[in-house]
Amino acid sequence: MMESLKTHIREYVDISDEKLERYCNAFILRKIKKKDFLLKEGDICEFEGFIVNGCFKVSHTDRNASEQILYFGIENWWISDIDSFINGIPSKLNIQALEDSEILLISKENKERLYQEMPEIERLMRLKFQMSIIALQRRIIDNLSKSSEERYIEFLKDYSKTAHRLTNIQIAAYLGVTPEFISRIRRKIVNKN
Repeated sequence: MMESLKTHIREYVDISDEKLERYCNAFILRKIKKKDFLLKEGDICEFEGFIVNGCFKVSHTDRNASEQILYFGIENWWISDIDSFINGIPSKLNIQALEDSEILLISKENKERLYQEMPEIERLMRLKFQMSIIALQRRIIDNLSKSSEERYIEFLKDYSKTAHRLTNIQIAAYLGVTPEFISRIRRKIVNKN
């Protein structure tokens, strides 16, 4: 289980075997069944997680009981409610497994302690945070400037390893469109080919 985390870390930072082992030992493995929640809205997020295998959705339910999916997480992705995790406030998000999944979790206390002891880990997380901000910025720009069809086609390209694992309803909740719209676009694409 730890090998995927170790490989991932080494892609971003140069770290000794000893430090890498110490860092990885701060994680606990959790197995989550399909449809079970890792985090529910209203709870305080006390972890950051590295997905070993499986698929999760991070979502918010609005006042009309409509689900809006912020992002999906698959193998080698980090997942958390960063606002709740950092500020210790109740989460506005749900994190739910879309498949039977395994995830490595680290607590805030362990993470902060290891930041102090290992600058390499702080660098790793800074790089991952920057990548998350870039993805968020691009998503906002796309939502403001592209048509729903363009966003769907780009979603298929950007999430090529994930899209086949999702339902039309889940993709629609991510794109902010109806499942029927997704079905129409899929038919249109098939008819073009």
